[in-house]
Amino acid sequence: MFTPLGRPLIAVGLAVAVLALASPSMANDTVVETAPSYDDLVARLDALPSTLEANAVYDAAAARAEQARALPNPSIAYSRENVYGTGPYNGTGNGETTLSINQPLELFGQRSARIQAARSEANAADLRRVQTRWQVAGQLALTYAEAEAAARRYDLAAEALSLTEQDARGVAAMVEQGREATLRGVQAQSEVEAARAALDETKALRDSAFARLSAIAMLERPVQAISASLLDRTSNPTGVGADDPLAVRVAQAELDAASRLVTVERRRALPDVSAAVGRTRFRETNDEAFTVGLELTIPLFDRNRGGIRAAYAEQRAAEARLIAQKQEVRAERLAAEATLAASNSRTRAADSGVAAAEEAYRLSRVGFEAGRISQLELRSTRSALIASRNAAVDARIARVLAEIDLALLEGRAPFGESR
Repeated sequence: MFTPLGRPLIAVGLAVAVLALASPSMANDTVVETAPSYDDLVARLDALPSTLEANAVYDAAAARAEQARALPNPSIAYSRENVYGTGPYNGTGNGETTLSINQPLELFGQRSARIQAARSEANAADLRRVQTRWQVAGQLALTYAEAEAAARRYDLAAEALSLTEQDARGVAAMVEQGREATLRGVQAQSEVEAARAALDETKALRDSAFARLSAIAMLERPVQAISASLLDRTSNPTGVGADDPLAVRVAQAELDAASRLVTVERRRALPDVSAAVGRTRFRETNDEAFTVGLELTIPLFDRNRGGIRAAYAEQRAAEARLIAQKQEVRAERLAAEATLAASNSRTRAADSGVAAAEEAYRLSRVGFEAGRISQLELRSTRSALIASRNAAVDARIARVLAEIDLALLEGRAPFGESR
């Protein structure tokens, strides 16, 4: 929370407002495009490219899981025997015609293993989709907060320039009266130029931050202002997902999918069985007969040993990732909660520091005008005021970062409820 900027700036603001009201054309020349609130942007997450990609990946996995239930297609074979030979088999007059249908049977649990593996992949893709959604929400929160912080730093730089110019005018008046050395006036003017350069720099940073926000949020028009503050929002840990964080669920789903693939690869080493039913027509006697048969592959040369070893290796890798993820999430959660609590305390301390620095500058300004405070002491209190206000912005950015980390672990949008 930022306190009032002081009487001199209030007077300047009133003068600008009076001029704007007196000249409507001047007020309408520049239209500031305001960004939607953070909550409105979060409600549009499904329209962002990263979320669309994650949804498409899940749709593909779900389609493969549905396709895995399909039975293998049968095959039809047509053949003629005893043709184009010698004697009575010359030509095709005495040939035997056979029409058969061959159907793979998928025995030994091959089909069920394939279906379960596809379902596991779809479940992992679904969790990764949710994880991507909250990652995008975190990126959006950070970009929004950085744009707001850049705008505040620009306002602070403008205020610092105004205060520096005000002090420089006071120093110049004292130099004319012989109460200060000419060197003090030169120093004061140098500080004004430095403050003006800082203002130009913060303006460039503000414009680039708003450009990034417009791009990441996929806004139709570039924005130049923030409608609702995110830096001033507070959040307390909800405890959601403390026992089963989203990152751990994703790693567990990936392990389940890898285990199912091991079963699939082991089933591929078993024989393939096909059943055949056919009908044969004997041309010479015009008789017909049915044929029934089974076809069984012999796993003599290819027993899929390499595929099985690869599947087991991927399963071990998934197990290692799950163990590491559990340890990492536990540490990250403790760190995020501690950082969030510390940033809340830091923000309160920074706000108190701003109030104290403003009072110190006010008193030093009064003392300087009365001739009891030197120009160096006035500059020191002014620098402390500017630094304290920037520190308040830094504390709020740190709080947003901690909230983003904690929200991702809990499976929710920053400053929002889990879904």
